[in-house]
Amino acid sequence: MEKKAIRVAYGEALVKLGETNDKVVVLDADLAQATMTNGFKKAFPGRFYDCGIAEADMVDIAAGMSTMGLIPFCSTFAVFAGRSYDQIRNGVCYPKFNVKFGFSHAGITLGEDGGSHQAIEDLALMRVLPNMTVFAPSDANECYACVEAAAKIDGPVYIRTARLPSPVYDPRPFTPGKGVVIKDGKDCVIFTCGIMLEHTLDAVDQLAAKGIDAALVSFPTIKPFDEQLACEYTAKCKKVFTVEEHSIIGGLGDAVASAIIGRGVETFMKIGINDVFGQSGKPADLLKEYGLTGPQIADRIAEKL
Repeated sequence: MEKKAIRVAYGEALVKLGETNDKVVVLDADLAQATMTNGFKKAFPGRFYDCGIAEADMVDIAAGMSTMGLIPFCSTFAVFAGRSYDQIRNGVCYPKFNVKFGFSHAGITLGEDGGSHQAIEDLALMRVLPNMTVFAPSDANECYACVEAAAKIDGPVYIRTARLPSPVYDPRPFTPGKGVVIKDGKDCVIFTCGIMLEHTLDAVDQLAAKGIDAALVSFPTIKPFDEQLACEYTAKCKKVFTVEEHSIIGGLGDAVASAIIGRGVETFMKIGINDVFGQSGKPADLLKEYGLTGPQIADRIAEKL
């Protein structure tokens, strides 16, 4: 199966968007080659702005641009969102300015750069902000759809992208705010997002070999969250598991928990990063270290069941 990093798809999507919408501008904080916005820079040099290692300035510049009718996309590493969080909160979300954030290298699969650079809190930070839409695409095709949708949404949007290449699946219907049923099942349901789709698909196969028929639902939109779909599968399966490459605090797991509380859940478990920082290592080794490979996920679910 073809593999492509979601950050690469993000860069490609920006170029495609720029060809049809001359209001789109891109700002980067001295990381264009890593966030993959260098393609936009090459295609539209007059609409690209390298703001240097000054993330707060970048966000404020983008906020000003949005008041002039432009559609700015800000890009840097997800971990550096903290440097500009005040500006994102008060300069963009509070007045509901039309600024987009495509922050890359999220999660522990950033790899050898280590815990100082592995954002495991970005979804929590972004989904708590009023007016913010939060996307966590699971593959390249979903990322293309997220970028296109972000440009049409009137207000702030966060798109989480990853460094590690992941499988490119056949295009699925995408609607902002809606989850996607990947596989039906009756014994339990796994809710996931982002690049963990690859590993939860593996876990579903592992569980099937153990005689457990697991449903799998992916949520490319973390906010607004598809509570209806989450409640539907909770009512059907009763046993609920969430899997994410993010802290178990404040991310997908908590979005699901808020939606399904009081809905007759028999079992609920969040699988993710357990309130610790990441560390340096190869992405595959880190996934194993934090219990996020397909077999490990399947074993934890089977043991809980």
